[in-house]
Amino acid sequence: MTAYQAGIAKFEEDGAQVFGISTDNAPTLRHWAEEHLKTTFPLLSDFQRKTSEAYGVLAPSGVASRTTFVVDRDGKIAYIEEGSAAVDPSGAGAACSRLKK
Repeated sequence: MTAYQAGIAKFEEDGAQVFGISTDNAPTLRHWAEEHLKTTFPLLSDFQRKTSEAYGVLAPSGVASRTTFVVDRDGKIAYIEEGSAAVDPSGAGAACSRLKK
């Protein structure tokens, strides 16, 4: 999340909206967003795990796999980055730049 926050200006320049989604509850996310991560983009709670399950990233343990999705204006997934590489915003940034054209 900190790398996405550090690069937020590029996403905004491309007209993209950044959201973080976690299976943590809303009070926990609010605490992390405000006290630790200092994010200016919303952190959304998927505490019931419906979104994680629908996107195919819910692990059997009940925690979502670290994944970045870029969704285009028509609601179609244009880019996916999974695992530890998902914390690096460069791939998502490049995808957003391509969609801007």
